[in-house]
Amino acid sequence: MSVKVKLECTCGDIVVEINDDWAPKGAARFLGLVEEGFFTDIRFFRVVTKPRPFMVQFGIHGDPEVSAKWRDNHIPDDAVKESNRKGTLTFATSGPNSRTTQLFINYADNSFLDGQGFSPIGEVVENMDVAEAICDEYGESPDQGMIQHKGNAYLEKSFPNLDYIKKAYVIED
Repeated sequence: MSVKVKLECTCGDIVVEINDDWAPKGAARFLGLVEEGFFTDIRFFRVVTKPRPFMVQFGIHGDPEVSAKWRDNHIPDDAVKESNRKGTLTFATSGPNSRTTQLFINYADNSFLDGQGFSPIGEVVENMDVAEAICDEYGESPDQGMIQHKGNAYLEKSFPNLDYIKKAYVIED
């Protein structure tokens, strides 16, 4: 089964198709977060384009209280059934069984991530050009711990040009 989700972003809209055959636990988590409105005013806080295109990461909530609720709410790993090719959407991890709410869109063929347990849950099916145009001015400078504890207030003050997801929702074909 697959479901399309529109990410309405400050830089334009991106449509991802989530495929639960690829990674059922990850797909269920992402769709549950979309359904509850988690991806509202969510910054793209890590954009790695140099020395070569790599990825754009998002998924730390702008409200520290909401972030705290999810910080230790891990989901078990899914087997890697699809490769981390350009345009795939994948949960970030910090080790085995550590996925929570952070995801990234691959900007290139990052198949080297496959053997590290990064299991794509879907892919960009509309407007990959918009995903690739997300502001990369700050690279990896935003501090994830500060985002967790200070939220969007920290990001707006220190990194005012970050693009963000205004809202995300399931769309019908």
